[in-house]
Amino acid sequence: MGYTENVEDRRASLYNGVITNASKEMMCYTDYPMPEDFPTYLHNSKVLEYLRLYAEHFNLLPFIQFKTEVCFVAKSPCFSKTGQWEITIEKNGVKKKTCFDAVLVCNGHHVDPYLPLESFPGIDDFKGRYIHSRFYKKYEDYCGKTVLVVGIGNSAGDIAVGISGVAKQVYVSTRQGTWVLSRLFYDGLPIDMTLTTRFGFWISSSLPAGLLHRLQVKQMNGWFDHANYGLQPEEVSFLKEPMVNDHLPSQILYGAIRIKPNIQKFTESSVIFEDGSIVDGLDEVIFATGYSISFPFLDDSIINLKGNNVTLYKNVFPPHHEKSTLAFLGLVQPLGSLFPASELQARWATRIFKGDAKLPPVAKMEAHIKKLIEHKRKCFGAGRNHTLQTFFIEYMDEVAVEIDIRPNIMHLLLTDPRLAVKVFFGPCTPYQYRLTGPGKWSGARNAILTQWTRTINPARTRVVLKSMESTSLIRRLFVLCGLTSAIFIGFYCLKYKTLRPQCSFKLFT
Repeated sequence: MGYTENVEDRRASLYNGVITNASKEMMCYTDYPMPEDFPTYLHNSKVLEYLRLYAEHFNLLPFIQFKTEVCFVAKSPCFSKTGQWEITIEKNGVKKKTCFDAVLVCNGHHVDPYLPLESFPGIDDFKGRYIHSRFYKKYEDYCGKTVLVVGIGNSAGDIAVGISGVAKQVYVSTRQGTWVLSRLFYDGLPIDMTLTTRFGFWISSSLPAGLLHRLQVKQMNGWFDHANYGLQPEEVSFLKEPMVNDHLPSQILYGAIRIKPNIQKFTESSVIFEDGSIVDGLDEVIFATGYSISFPFLDDSIINLKGNNVTLYKNVFPPHHEKSTLAFLGLVQPLGSLFPASELQARWATRIFKGDAKLPPVAKMEAHIKKLIEHKRKCFGAGRNHTLQTFFIEYMDEVAVEIDIRPNIMHLLLTDPRLAVKVFFGPCTPYQYRLTGPGKWSGARNAILTQWTRTINPARTRVVLKSMESTSLIRRLFVLCGLTSAIFIGFYCLKYKTLRPQCSFKLFT
């Protein structure tokens, strides 16, 4: 992990300057807050540093074999009895087969680039250079050039903004548009910490879908009118993953980036768009067209992939194996951070491996998978890049229930009202999943109570005295209203057990 100059085969690739889209308090592991002096949003080198700190803190390094390639995974001849797997590994040029009791597949889904050149007539005639975004590394390579970026995801936005400062002109081609979010929300606070709350999740689950949709479209356009910038999605009823980018609107205003529609065809030195407009003198094309989910090292019988749909029970377990000794981690795309979601998946998987928990019957798992695929199509559309998408709190709680670690708001309200208010109205940070149950962490409560301090302090490099008297009464009234609402919600949850969300337009939840 981390930036390298070269693109390594079968490994995810980073371009220089990648910054996290999730704030540090929302993307840390559940039992290890990031250092307070880490910035709120991290450069990729800081993420690598955090992982090293985590591994050292929990003494994990002696148990990891580095520079070892997994070449092939298949069931052992005695799998039906032992559940063991036969793994072919290569280290220092030497291959060998070894049996393992369990396997966690953690290679992610950003390795195999998806580049449908057949969808771009004339690309073979184009005399300039074209690459997939996986092979993009640094903006300096595009000085003085006219560049077209194809796609409208996070990578497309980052790359377009990055090279727009040195390129002659940058164009971005999109078929459907996208919503764009800044990392900052009201008062300059992280947007994910502000919006990802259990209270907000409950509200979005309770409002009529049409009303919620109108309110949230208005909120999305609060920063800038997406239609005026050529970015508003055509299918506004679906929540495609928003682009997180602090600079794209301003670069459009400066004229450094121009948004264009879908491509009709390429010529030797130009591109023609579906609206008839033409860009001549095109030098470079970067296809930010996503990735295909693939596992070339797995035996074909292990997982069934249909059009980028993953047929896994709750995105973790293949339903048809005689023994549940293989699981997938990170094969989910929550509207939030992947780190804590993957950790909860790992905690659940290890409990299954150890026999502390069991999976439901195959028929029930298959029915759940089918229902989930339809649910995602209804919420996010049928696009191949959205098959793993899910709502953050909904998914975290769904896995947490399997481990028996979902926070009990009613119990907290009766035993620790201050913490209950923070858990329900504050950001749904990963520490909430260490308050109770297996793996309970004694530091979880304090981590929750101090999360805003760790968020704000890195930016306070110049101390400014600010009077708080004007807001103290409002805050006390808010807490009082919060406690009253929490009591109501507690009884509501007690009565109905779980809150299932409507499928509608939601942000980070």
